Amino acid sequence: MALPIRKVREWYCRFFLNMVGSNVYFGKNLDIREPSMISIGDNVVINKRVLLDGRGGLIINSNVDIAQDVNIWTMQHDYNDENHSLVVGRGYIEEYVWLCSRSTILPGVKIGKGAVIASGAVVTKDVLPMEIVGGVPAHHIGVRNNSLKYKLSFNPTFYFQSLI
Repeated sequence: MALPIRKVREWYCRFFLNMVGSNVYFGKNLDIREPSMISIGDNVVINKRVLLDGRGGLIINSNVDIAQDVNIWTMQHDYNDENHSLVVGRGYIEEYVWLCSRSTILPGVKIGKGAVIASGAVVTKDVLPMEIVGGVPAHHIGVRNNSLKYKLSFNPTFYFQSLI
């Protein structure tokens, strides 16, 4: 979805997604699969070139920051199955989660409240609340020490992307 006008992107997402809360920012070039199975809470930032796979169901709670180039999958192929069958698992992202750029969340993963997924991480299993994970596959690298009282708000009046 490469709609250049932010208000049109927002209308489109509100129309097709199952639920969209207030104060949600949708960046350009989103890849949204099965939007009717995706619910998004309040004060969420979804940056450019993010993939949201709703085929297995996806819930993103409030105050979640999703950086650019993040992939959230809810369906994949079973590499051990001789028929290349599908594996489906609902994605669940709790409040105050920060998904850093180019991280990938695989099907059936729950990201706990306040967790941070480092840039480039591939998350294959659940992440505990306030845990910081990184790597491939993602593993524990720290704990977030924060009271989580902020409210996300990203509302640029003009966002320039160079063509060069």
